[in-house]
Amino acid sequence: VHPLCMVLGMVFLQGDALLVYRVFRHEAKRSTKALHALLHGLALLIALVGIVAVFEFHQTKGIPDMYSLHSWCGMAAFVLYLLQWLLGCGFFLLPGASFSLRGRYKPQHVFFGLALFALSIAVCLLGITEMLLFNIRDSYSHFVSEGVLANTLGVLLVAFGLVVGYVLTRDDWKRPPLAEELALSMDFKTLTEGESPGGSSQ
Repeated sequence: VHPLCMVLGMVFLQGDALLVYRVFRHEAKRSTKALHALLHGLALLIALVGIVAVFEFHQTKGIPDMYSLHSWCGMAAFVLYLLQWLLGCGFFLLPGASFSLRGRYKPQHVFFGLALFALSIAVCLLGITEMLLFNIRDSYSHFVSEGVLANTLGVLLVAFGLVVGYVLTRDDWKRPPLAEELALSMDFKTLTEGESPGGSSQ
């Protein structure tokens, strides 16, 4: 349950959520933003199930918790991901944040989104390696089927991360602002900060 939930939530759904603004770049921004937040929230819920599952498994088997590099990095990734989601909802989904504040926070939101996605893949690779060393340490070097399958999964995770990163960094796939969104942004900036559309203060 733990590996399935963490890969599904922290890698697959997180990657899908990051691609929302590229796949639906011609749709209304409000619906795109809501889908982006919904996918991230679903990823968090599935990952939480995976975390609870591994703690219960450790308790049943008498295995210590939170001693490995995989567990440290994994818990850090989950907590930071939750914080990133809460801040994103607070700044971009809920009303109240000023136009300038959103503009200043957006580069940090984008950077930490990519960084957490990369960290999540790295944590999965650490988990795969840890599982192999615990379960098939003596036979791993003989290309047993379990090792080959785990290595293949690791390569697929890296490939998925590279594809998502490539799509996100292509300028021609970025979401262009629609004409009505530009007008609304200027009106919002005028109302909240007292600036005219031309940039002069009123």
